[in-house]
Amino acid sequence: MTAFCRWLAALALVPTLAAAEVAPASQREIALSELRHPHVVVVLRHASAPGVGDPPGFRLADCATQRNLDARGREQAARLGQSWKAAGFRPTQVWSSAWCRCQDTARLLALGPVQVQPLLNSFFGADAQRRDAQVAQLARLIDGLDPRGGPYLMVTHQVVITALTGHRADSGGGVVIELPQAGAPRRTRVLPAGGLD
Repeated sequence: MTAFCRWLAALALVPTLAAAEVAPASQREIALSELRHPHVVVVLRHASAPGVGDPPGFRLADCATQRNLDARGREQAARLGQSWKAAGFRPTQVWSSAWCRCQDTARLLALGPVQVQPLLNSFFGADAQRRDAQVAQLARLIDGLDPRGGPYLMVTHQVVITALTGHRADSGGGVVIELPQAGAPRRTRVLPAGGLD
């Protein structure tokens, strides 16, 4: 069994933020117009960056050593930002993983100043203890957001989205977490990948 297969098997045992809160099948995808609500947290996977993981010995401070957005990814992020603006999505906070492909995606979306949030960093290939601790901290951060103060945007990695919500995300897609308000349960909805049509 490869390390990646062992990681996927272990991931299945991790409780996720969305464990009991996934919307019914008919409501799993969210419409763009719903992104403008203040109780929405968009957790987006970076735009197209071909490959898996990063080259050996990569450094966060040096984009040239990492897997980066390709031309398609840069176009995807820019088009996605344009369509979100047209739909009225204006995040009050834009957070990104420290990885260059995430920061570049967040900047190309052009939806506001980008702040690096280490809890969004990739843990691809990391041990389960580190992954679980980071996901728990990220879930607490999200739970602590003001449902009247958003919408919020987080740009991160596939592994983080899956560990946090139980959903996979294509490049430029993700998950929308609807923070509870007035006693309603939190819902987790799929945000299909966009900007490539």
